[in-house]
Amino acid sequence: MPETSAVYTHGHHESVLRSHTWRTAANSAAYLLPALTPRLEILDIGCGPGTITADLAALVPQGRVVGLDTAEEILDRARTVAGERGLENAHFTVGDVHALDFPDDSFDVVHAHQVLQHLGDPVGALREMRRVCRPGGVIAVRDADYAAMTWYPRVPGLDEWLDLYHRVARRGSGEPDAGRHLLSWARAAGLTDITATASAWCFASPEERAWWSGLWADRTVASSFADLAVSGSFTDEAGLRRIAGAWHTWGGSPDAWFAVLNAELLCRV
Repeated sequence: MPETSAVYTHGHHESVLRSHTWRTAANSAAYLLPALTPRLEILDIGCGPGTITADLAALVPQGRVVGLDTAEEILDRARTVAGERGLENAHFTVGDVHALDFPDDSFDVVHAHQVLQHLGDPVGALREMRRVCRPGGVIAVRDADYAAMTWYPRVPGLDEWLDLYHRVARRGSGEPDAGRHLLSWARAAGLTDITATASAWCFASPEERAWWSGLWADRTVASSFADLAVSGSFTDEAGLRRIAGAWHTWGGSPDAWFAVLNAELLCRV
C-alpha cells in the first residue's frame, strides 16, 4: 500500500502565503463555477488562507462552505478573510483528506485546489472525496504540472530550480507533475463521469514578473522547501542563493514570460 502521508513541500512561510492569498475562485477555479448554484454545500479541501473558500461561500449564499486544512494556524487566517467579507456561511476545520470526519453523502461539491500533488495516496484521497460527495454532486480537482511549466528567457538557474523542486517533492512522497496524472488517478478511484480540461496562469507584465520572481526567490531561500532541500542533501545554502539569484535575473528581464499549466477535473458522482 502507498504511504498516505506526504511532506508539504512549501510550508506556510510568508512567501508561500503571498502566492496562496492571490488565488481566487475566478483565477483558480473557473472550471467549477458554472456548476455552482446558491444553495449548494461545498467542502474545500486544502483551503489554506481561505481566499478561494471565501469566494465560493459568496457564490452559495443560501448554502455553506467548509474549508479544511491540516494546519490550524493557517485556518486562523482563513477565518479572518471570511470574517472581513461578512461571510457567515463559511466554516473552517482541521482534517485529513484521507480520513474525512464527515458522514457519507455530506456535500454537493468536494473541491481541492493544488492538493493531490502533495499526497502520498492521491487515489485514496479521491475515493474519500467521493464518499462524502452526494449522488449527483461534483468532485473538482485542479493541480499544476511542474514539468510543463515554461518560461523565457531560459535562465540556466531556473532549470536547476525545477530539477531541485522535483527531487525534493518526490523525496517527500509527492508528485509535482500531478496535472498529467489527474485523469488516471480519478479513473483508478472509480470515478467514471469525468470532464478533463486545462488552463494556465501566465505572468508577463512588469508587476506580475516582479511578484512571481520575488516570491519564488524568497521561497527558495526561506521556506520549508529550502529547509527540505538542504536537510535532504539535495543542495546547500550557496546553491539556494544561486537559484534565488536566477529568479531575480529572470524577473528583471523586460521580455520575461512564465506560464503554469494546470489540469482540471469535474467528476460527477
